[in-house]
Amino acid sequence: MSAPCPALMVAAPASGHGKTTVTAALAHYHRGQGRVVRVFKTGPDFLDPMILERASGHPVYQLDLWMGGEDHCRELLYQAATEADLIIVEGVMGLFDGTPSSADLAALFGIPVLAVIDASAMAQTFGAIVYGLANYRSDIKLFGVLANRVASPNHADMLGEGLPTGIRCFATLPRDAELSLPHRHLGLVQAREIADLDQRIAHAASKLSEQACAALPEPIAFAPASAAMPQRKLAGIRIAVARDAAFSFLYHANLDALCALGAELEFFSPLTDALLPEADSLYLPGGYPELHLQTLQANAAMRDAIRSHHAANKPIFAECGGMLYLLETLTDAQGVRAGMVGVLQGHAVMQKKLANLGMHSVSLPEGEFRGHTFHHSAMQTSCEPVAMTIPMRTRGKPEAVYRKGRLHASYLHYYLPSNLAAAAHFFTP
Repeated sequence: MSAPCPALMVAAPASGHGKTTVTAALAHYHRGQGRVVRVFKTGPDFLDPMILERASGHPVYQLDLWMGGEDHCRELLYQAATEADLIIVEGVMGLFDGTPSSADLAALFGIPVLAVIDASAMAQTFGAIVYGLANYRSDIKLFGVLANRVASPNHADMLGEGLPTGIRCFATLPRDAELSLPHRHLGLVQAREIADLDQRIAHAASKLSEQACAALPEPIAFAPASAAMPQRKLAGIRIAVARDAAFSFLYHANLDALCALGAELEFFSPLTDALLPEADSLYLPGGYPELHLQTLQANAAMRDAIRSHHAANKPIFAECGGMLYLLETLTDAQGVRAGMVGVLQGHAVMQKKLANLGMHSVSLPEGEFRGHTFHHSAMQTSCEPVAMTIPMRTRGKPEAVYRKGRLHASYLHYYLPSNLAAAAHFFTP
């Protein structure tokens, strides 16, 4: 039986137009109206969902047709629709960017699009951009347009003059520093680090509340997917999962996958804890270890505990920043070097520019997995890779996959639901 629920895709012509601010503001506004709001993020993003969780009060999952597949996305939407009064999906990059794109997702599930456009330094040309977004594909339905960073009421009038017939201006947001969200080298600053985040979201929501934004799209009948329950291959296995300001790039879907396989999860902090939890396996996700070098280096007890865990031939699954933490040293962008765990021979140095970005798959003896890579570091190691990832894009740069004993490490951020049955191997003692 399907679950009807209004849904909206918040998209833009490109990155930087304010999608996350608008999505957060909408979620906060409707939540304030007493509605249950579930928010999703299109594509492999860790940082935007942290903001959106604060706004909606619920976990934010990724919807990615390539990483997770259609059935996985369908089931996530269905489960949300059974409990929500409104579903909001934040797009990735521009509406039509990527393969698959935000537009592909919107078209597949019949989700109308709210186009967010940075209207700075333009007037009637705003309407031409709106027209292009509305007509580039015939299978996309535009719910409306939101003009962001509007200079004045007069500016708003000029923007409205160019709108195509039949397309409404849903709302405008002013050019206001308090509506912006701070950035760093991997994207938005983590939610926990923005002291006034709740005030910023509430401020944006208040701007929307002054306009006629209460109208919801027509409900969409979201159908369930027929997915078989996985075998509980990790039943009775306890996994210690690093989760703090340095290691925070965790997909909720990955944690759900491990629980569905029967695992018990114990969270810990390499920054503040002296000991590992009693655990059979260790999961070190990505994050920002380069911003916490001295604290990680000073926590010798934790580094000793991880070395002992590896020496006992217990599994370690390390992604990106988690892998860097296992090296001998890590050097930040200012040239400050610190000693790390030393389980994996080698060193890494943060770069001024992006080192690699893209969707990747990897074929391992256990099966094929999908995920993405996104990092600013360069790594040197004497270890020989056991596999190389395959970039989705023709000009993409492969990433090495390393194994040392029961350690499995790479720059790849794995999406474990892409091969749920085989994911158990990484954590099985």
